[in-house]
Amino acid sequence: MKVVIIEDEALAAETLCDYIKAIDPGIVIEAVLSSVSESVSYFNSNSTPDLIFSDIHLGDGHSFNIYKETKIAAPIVFCTAFNEYALEAFKNNGIDYILKPFEKKDIQEALDRYKQLKSNFSKNTSNSLNLEAVLEAIQSKSAKKKESNLLVNFKDKIIPIKIEDVALFFIDYKTTQVVTFDNKRYSINFTLEELEAMTEENQFYRANRQFLINKAAIKEVSQFFARKLTVEVSIEGKYDIIVSKNKATEFLEWLKL
Repeated sequence: MKVVIIEDEALAAETLCDYIKAIDPGIVIEAVLSSVSESVSYFNSNSTPDLIFSDIHLGDGHSFNIYKETKIAAPIVFCTAFNEYALEAFKNNGIDYILKPFEKKDIQEALDRYKQLKSNFSKNTSNSLNLEAVLEAIQSKSAKKKESNLLVNFKDKIIPIKIEDVALFFIDYKTTQVVTFDNKRYSINFTLEELEAMTEENQFYRANRQFLINKAAIKEVSQFFARKLTVEVSIEGKYDIIVSKNKATEFLEWLKL
């Protein structure tokens, strides 16, 4: 069985490779691709694999662009932090939809699903079958996604952090930072949009483009110029968190929940 992985996060790609080889050492990982352009070039000059594991958000666009520009009949397991692309996924040969951060058992289930559906795969594969598989995967895994730990790189270590222990996420010089309640700070390979999708809506709030804050970290809120709000958090350090007047009412309502 030949597999191609499309993933622009090095740690996620490495983890996926390790899980696949551990589950079935006979699987050959033919390529690990990290962008739309690289993938299009690869598929235009190489034979179609038996199965593709594909992220959706890549550095140069959505992976759906790959499948629009190439003629790929292989089934695809989509791996992403977002659950809103289900319908688009099944239109692109999707047979499973794994929500990040994934675990070994998620990959096992995806490979089992592939084996179950293998006899049905062809250029005329039933869309209804694909849609059923995708939606079933989302329904069964969506809740689990929001309970998972985050994995952060620190020096030569990989450290799991419970999301409930995170005080805030913020952007600093185009890099996403995570700060815990015990004032530890790490860089993390997720965008704020991805983290927003991975956290509970009633626990974390996207204050602005720079900050995603935990309700438990909020010390006080003050009125600011032009009906804006400033938010002071209980952790150490200076964080200029401003909520625009357009979001002020929504933010205050969120604090009441």
